[in-house]
Amino acid sequence: MLTKDVWRELSVKWPASYWDDWIRQPEQRKHRACIRPEVSRTRTFGKIGVSNGLFYEKHLKYIHLNDRFVDFKTKNLSYLLKDNYDAAFVKTVYESPIVTHQELRSGNIVTEGPVRIPYNSKTKYKLTAKSLGLMDDFRSGVPRTGYRGVVSIFYKGRRVYLAPMPRWRGYDISWS
Repeated sequence: MLTKDVWRELSVKWPASYWDDWIRQPEQRKHRACIRPEVSRTRTFGKIGVSNGLFYEKHLKYIHLNDRFVDFKTKNLSYLLKDNYDAAFVKTVYESPIVTHQELRSGNIVTEGPVRIPYNSKTKYKLTAKSLGLMDDFRSGVPRTGYRGVVSIFYKGRRVYLAPMPRWRGYDISWS
């Protein structure tokens, strides 16, 4: 979601296609981020679109919408405030046990709960993403669905964080 002010800023230069790549550019992002819901509120309903079905068969057709009502007005959402969210997010990600993508794929992980696959280069990220069937692209150094460089997925029912090193300092625009 966008505030009215952000929409006024972006709408005058909104691209005709590939807005999801464009929005990751530093000139648009301006160190802003948005909350990505665990269950998508939107979906792609067909192959026809600006990407000409490029990723539809492999990725997009599997998106499912939420089918349960949630009364957000009755929920305490203060954990979503940036400072609260970031502290909990970083703690959860970097306290998760480290595994390799090979261990994850083989199912030979003895611990329960989330795991982390670290990356320290564009090459390492792309190798891991491809091995897990993920889209491996970067735009202006930002991996698709990344937050603080972390891409969170579920793999065979387990939460997995593809995460940069703990001392991450921001996106490297040369990783595009």
